[in-house]
Amino acid sequence: MIPDSPDAERHALRVTFDLDAEAYDRTRPVCPPELFDDLVGLAGLAPGARVLEIGCGTGQATIPLAERGLDVTAVEVGPALAAVARRRLAGFPQARVVTAAFEEWEAGEAPFDAVAACNSLHWIDPAVRYRRAAALLRPGGCLAACGCMWALPPDADRFWTDVEEDYLAAGLGGEPPPPPEAIGPWRLPLDAAPYFEEVAARRYPFQVVYSAEDYLANLATQSGPRAFGEERRAEFLERVRVRLRPWPRLTATFVGLLTISRRA
Repeated sequence: MIPDSPDAERHALRVTFDLDAEAYDRTRPVCPPELFDDLVGLAGLAPGARVLEIGCGTGQATIPLAERGLDVTAVEVGPALAAVARRRLAGFPQARVVTAAFEEWEAGEAPFDAVAACNSLHWIDPAVRYRRAAALLRPGGCLAACGCMWALPPDADRFWTDVEEDYLAAGLGGEPPPPPEAIGPWRLPLDAAPYFEEVAARRYPFQVVYSAEDYLANLATQSGPRAFGEERRAEFLERVRVRLRPWPRLTATFVGLLTISRRA
């Protein structure tokens, strides 16, 4: 749901989320319950169905899946993120977290009913992400790709447009997020066609209210600022901290995305 980065950059950035697992856990947006209800229904998953989750972070999608009675094996490359996820999932004996890269993880022989990837599919090597997911599924099993995109509605807090000056000052240009209605469903790309057939693609606008402190913590965990290098990153975060002074609370807008595809 995010364009691919070059291999070296992707491998370097995908492990940076592990550097502050507690802030990541506290501030990452969680997709609405309706998305997970539709994931279970559209993929035809009954309680006890075996689900493999790719890149679980600290459990933002793992917990909603476990709450719906699914048997979840979550693979997470970051040891600190995985440790937080295990702590949060302590009340779900049918959920387990494995610390490994999905590309290298050795699965057992029993196939899964579904493979789920929430805000993580773009971090997997393009050469294997769909082929390996398909190989781990039973015939008729589903790939559920979900995530959330930042959006900027016309009535958004002025902070969201003003902060673009800080991105420009840090050398990260580009347009502000699009309005929610401009973010359409995510469609299965052509390189997945040999392995999967799209079943459904849906979108779920939602909002999160952040304290200024939590928004800054969220920003600090994002891969974009991490890519600046520590000196530029610190300067950028300080600029945003100053800009946040009149904004003790912020309403952030997102569009959740869900695409269900069946193994070809």
